[in-house]
Amino acid sequence: MPAANLRDDRAGQALPARVPGPSRAIMADQAQTPQSSPAGFAADTDATFVPGGDAGRTRFAPRGQPVITGINRIGLWSLYIKEVRRFLKVQTQTIWGPAVSTVLFLVIFDVALGRGDRSVLGVPFADFIAPGLIVMAMMQNAFANASFSFLSGKIQGTIIDLLMPPLSEGELMAGIVLAAMTRAVAVGAALALAIALYPGADLHLAGWGGALAIVWFGLMGAAMLSLFGLVTSLWAEKFDHNAAITTLVVAPLALLSGTFYLIDNLAPLFQTISRLNPFFYVISGFRYGFLGASDIGAGTMPVVWAGIGLGAFNLALAVICYKLLKSGWKIKA
Repeated sequence: MPAANLRDDRAGQALPARVPGPSRAIMADQAQTPQSSPAGFAADTDATFVPGGDAGRTRFAPRGQPVITGINRIGLWSLYIKEVRRFLKVQTQTIWGPAVSTVLFLVIFDVALGRGDRSVLGVPFADFIAPGLIVMAMMQNAFANASFSFLSGKIQGTIIDLLMPPLSEGELMAGIVLAAMTRAVAVGAALALAIALYPGADLHLAGWGGALAIVWFGLMGAAMLSLFGLVTSLWAEKFDHNAAITTLVVAPLALLSGTFYLIDNLAPLFQTISRLNPFFYVISGFRYGFLGASDIGAGTMPVVWAGIGLGAFNLALAVICYKLLKSGWKIKA
C-alpha cells in the first residue's frame, strides 16, 4: 500500500510530546558517582551472602565469619551418597564378585578339610568357617573402598572435589568411612545369602546376644578397616602402594586370624602373636554370634571385653586419621 494512502485513525489528536531522556553527560556523571549502601548495610565486596535480612532484604556477613555452623548435614549426606553411588555403579565387581569368590573359599575348604564329619567347636567345619569368611570379606571390601577415595583423587587430579567443599575434616572422614562400611554390609549380606543357598553350611543366630555380637563385631571390623584404608589413601602416592598394603598387611592379618582354624592348636608363641592381631577378635567375636562359642575365651565376658577393646582401638584410629586430615598430610601443599 502506498505510503500516501496511510492514515492514522487518531487523526486530529495531538500526539504526546517525546520526553527527553538524560543526556550522556548526566549519565556519565551518575556512573562515576559511587552508589550509597542501604541503611544498616556495609558496602563489603568480599562479604559472603547470607539470606534472611531485615524487612525481607539480605545482609552480608563479615569476611571470615563462617556461614555454616554446626554439622553440614547436606554436605555430609552428599559426600556419602557420592561414595555409595560410586561402588554401586560397578556392583558386579564391588559386591557380587567378592561374594562369589568367598563362597568358592568355603566350598574348597569344606571339600578338602571337612570330610569325615570333622567338627570344630562342636559344629561342622563348614559352619565354623562360614562366619569368619563373611566378616573377612566385609573388612577387605571396606578397606578397598576407603583406600580408593583420596588415592584416585590424587592420581587423577580431582582431589580438589573433596577438599574444596565446605566440609570439616570430621565430616570428610565420616562420609568416606560410612560409605565404606555400607559397602561392607552389602557384601556381608550378599555373602550370607550365598552361603544360605550352599547345602553344606548352616547359619543360625545364637539368640539375641548372638545377634548383638554379629552387629557389633561386624560394624567394628568394617569401621577399623575403613579408617585404616583412609589412612592408607592419604599415605599412598600411586596404586602400587595401595596394592602393597593390601597384599603385605591386610591379607596376611585376615588369613592368619583364626578364620580357618582354632588358635588353641598353635604353639604358645604363635597364640600370643595371634592375640595381638585385632582381626582375630573381630572374626572370633563375629563367629560367636552364630555359634555361641569362640576361641577368645570361655564364656561371654571375654567376648564382651574384646568388643570394648575393639571400640577403644577404633576410637584411637579415628583420632589418628582425623589428625592426619587436619594437618593436610600429603594432600595439601
